[in-house]
Amino acid sequence: MERLRRNILAGLLTVIPLWITVWMMWFILDYIIYLGRPFVFALAGAIRPYADDVSDLLVRAWFQSAIAIVIVLAALYLIGAATNAVVGRRILRLVDSLIDRVPLAKTIYGATRTLIDSVRSGQQGGQKAVLIDFPHQDMRAVGIVTAIFHASDTGEELAAVYVPTTPNPTSGYVEIVPTRRLVWLDWTVNDAMSFIVSGGAMTPKGVRMTPGPRAANVDAIDRSEREALPETTAP
Repeated sequence: MERLRRNILAGLLTVIPLWITVWMMWFILDYIIYLGRPFVFALAGAIRPYADDVSDLLVRAWFQSAIAIVIVLAALYLIGAATNAVVGRRILRLVDSLIDRVPLAKTIYGATRTLIDSVRSGQQGGQKAVLIDFPHQDMRAVGIVTAIFHASDTGEELAAVYVPTTPNPTSGYVEIVPTRRLVWLDWTVNDAMSFIVSGGAMTPKGVRMTPGPRAANVDAIDRSEREALPETTAP
């Protein structure tokens, strides 16, 4: 009986990550198909007078899904290429200025853009993985430093730390922590995300639990990388 239970548990632990991966991939693909389906229907209607057989093929579920995925991915590619061009950047700035005039949209769009920019800076080496006291002083949580700033009243150096949840790192908490209390990890952001998504099963390297002297954990960080973090002033 013990062996039976152990094997069932091992099988369950094997299937769960696969199920989560398949579910997330299916969710993303289903949403992409949802976005592209109206364009496929419009295309089918436009070519029906000239190629009835092709139009019938376009409205078939499997073919419709494939074409929808291609259309959305092509559109995302063109948008990405445009934003890297001078004209595309100007258009993006125009869109930013227009949305900035709408109160509610300004808040949502601004917060989303800030999060995306933080992710981009993390991919370029501008972010650092840290440990913070969370949810209380006797426990530690892995977080990502997204900004370094100073308190306007005391001048103390502070860090905005995003603490993702497990296994979905797109939700989490934002904590303001004095940098002297951070435990700077020798991890990349990808290492930290792997640790979080896997529930701690994928631990990149040994983990220290105490901040230690400033020279050992803060000043040893490559100064150029820390300067890449956005600096602001606390209100």
